[in-house]
Amino acid sequence: MTTIKASCPMCADVTLTPIQIKLVVSNRAELTNYSFSCPQCQERVTKSADDDVVALLISGGVSVERWDLPAEALEEHTGAPLTYDELLDFALLLSHDDLLAASLQTLDSERA
Repeated sequence: MTTIKASCPMCADVTLTPIQIKLVVSNRAELTNYSFSCPQCQERVTKSADDDVVALLISGGVSVERWDLPAEALEEHTGAPLTYDELLDFALLLSHDDLLAASLQTLDSERA
C-alpha cells in the first residue's frame, strides 16, 4: 500500500495512507488544500497545496474533491448587511405567495 509522508506541527513527520488525506481542489488556487488527522496527536492539520503537491498526492492515490468558490462570493457588496428582523420578514413573506407577488409588483412599479 502507498504511504505518504506529511508533517504535523505538533508531531513532526507522520506517515499516512491515501485514504487518510482529504484533497480539496478549488477554482481559486489559493483555496486548494489538503488535510488529515494526525495519527499521533489526532489534531486536524490543513495545508495549502500548489499544483506540484496536488499532482504528487493524486499520483499517490489520494482522491480529489472539487470545490468551486461561487462567483457571488467574489462580488462587491455595498450597503448595510441584512438585519435579523429583515430576514425574518422575508421568510414570513415567502410563506404567503400572494403577499410576495404583490410586493414584487410594487417594486417593479417603483423602478419604472
